[in-house]
Amino acid sequence: MALVPDQTILTPFDLVVTDGLIVNASGSTEGTVLIRDGRIAGILDPDAPLPPHKRQIDATGQLVLPGGVDPHCHVGQVLGEFSMLDSHAQASIAALWGGTTTIIDFAIPEPGQNPLQAVYEKRKAAQDTRTDLALHGGVVAWDNTTRDQLLSLAELGVLTVKMFTTYRDGVMAGFDTIEKVMEVLADLGGVAIIHAEENHLVEEAQNYERENGRGDSRHHALTRPEAAEAAAVTRALGLAASTGAAVYFVHQTTPDVVDLVADARSRGVRAYSETCPHYITLDDSVYESGRPELFVCCPPIRSATAMTGLRDRTIRGMVHTLGSDHCCYSSSQKEKYSHDVTSMPNGLPGVENRMTVSFDTLVVRGGMSVENFVAMSSTNPAVLNGLRSKGWIGPGADADVVILDPTMTKVISAKTHHMNSDYSPYEGTEFTGWPTTVISAGRVVIDDDGFHDPGPIGRQLFSKAQLDAVPLLAAPAVGGTQTMITRFNKEELLA
Repeated sequence: MALVPDQTILTPFDLVVTDGLIVNASGSTEGTVLIRDGRIAGILDPDAPLPPHKRQIDATGQLVLPGGVDPHCHVGQVLGEFSMLDSHAQASIAALWGGTTTIIDFAIPEPGQNPLQAVYEKRKAAQDTRTDLALHGGVVAWDNTTRDQLLSLAELGVLTVKMFTTYRDGVMAGFDTIEKVMEVLADLGGVAIIHAEENHLVEEAQNYERENGRGDSRHHALTRPEAAEAAAVTRALGLAASTGAAVYFVHQTTPDVVDLVADARSRGVRAYSETCPHYITLDDSVYESGRPELFVCCPPIRSATAMTGLRDRTIRGMVHTLGSDHCCYSSSQKEKYSHDVTSMPNGLPGVENRMTVSFDTLVVRGGMSVENFVAMSSTNPAVLNGLRSKGWIGPGADADVVILDPTMTKVISAKTHHMNSDYSPYEGTEFTGWPTTVISAGRVVIDDDGFHDPGPIGRQLFSKAQLDAVPLLAAPAVGGTQTMITRFNKEELLA
């Protein structure tokens, strides 16, 4: 039986991955993964004889997962006086070390740019990427060109558009702009991506805390309250319901906002929740540490009660995706305005640790199934962003594969990570569940011998297929092509 058109089983496969547990969001199976020409050609029964192959990787005792898809990365972005410190080469190499083989960056218009220009500039900047890369577009303000800009982005295959409800002097989009963008995206089958914090509540809290001597990084959590996030989520859900647009909330931090999304979904709103590893692992006691500025991100890291509630809802399947919200700054950049959180660069380095920290927190400690972990870390981000060849292991899928040892335990440290940041929010903490081999586009890029740099071979993914039916995923459910997984027995192979 031909597994790949015009090629027979006698043609050597580039790679075979044997003796591991192959995990898809739809289920797990023992077997052998066959890889040829950057694609997965098939899956053999575990007792089937191996066909001719060039290299065999033994995954005994390990999990064979689809490569991670990180739906939320900021690479090389400039915000005010601060520039993030990594190139796409550096960020993508760090991602590969952590088991992420596709990253989705943001093309947020800078002053004087329109959305289309921002995408073209980001595409140029990303030419040295080692992972495959997709982009979210961005809108800051609506004008008489914005509709045509969105149509042009759709022609490129950029159908996810980020908007912020905060940062008045920077990238904030008013809710009138958000509504107009949602109306266009509803017609295009796109998705509105929302950073949800009600700005006037944030500014009121910041002014109050500053007036009372609490405007520094130690009191960061007080300056961006949970109520601000809930208020913005509520307003955006209302707009999604009235326009018919799909809406995706990045970095949700509290159980209450996840509940708001779940309630809207029960009423037919196409709404999706993302959270990040730091929001289900850390709590606001980090701001009592000796280096509170190192943990300043927006929204802030929340109380232990909120963190536990969010983590529990994540384990129960009420959150769709895990994004890193990667922002690569140095400790000196963080320190400069530690006395004034309104002037600080916000964000944490995290693209490398997303998979391991989440696996440890959700699977090892939380009891989540590995299938649901795959859904959140790979499959759902791929489906929601129209990346149909990502997020599953089966014939026709891209050969992005991570072999993960579920018992390997190591300590995270800035001394050993590969991100271009001199600190880690998880410094000195032990986590279980680490990639031992990473395969990207059929190439082994990480193994026991270290990193094998493939060069700037990452593809920029701009699907022209419209997302005119964004699935109402029942998190962490699976949809689309990942159900195509096929197993071949000995008789079929020799037929």
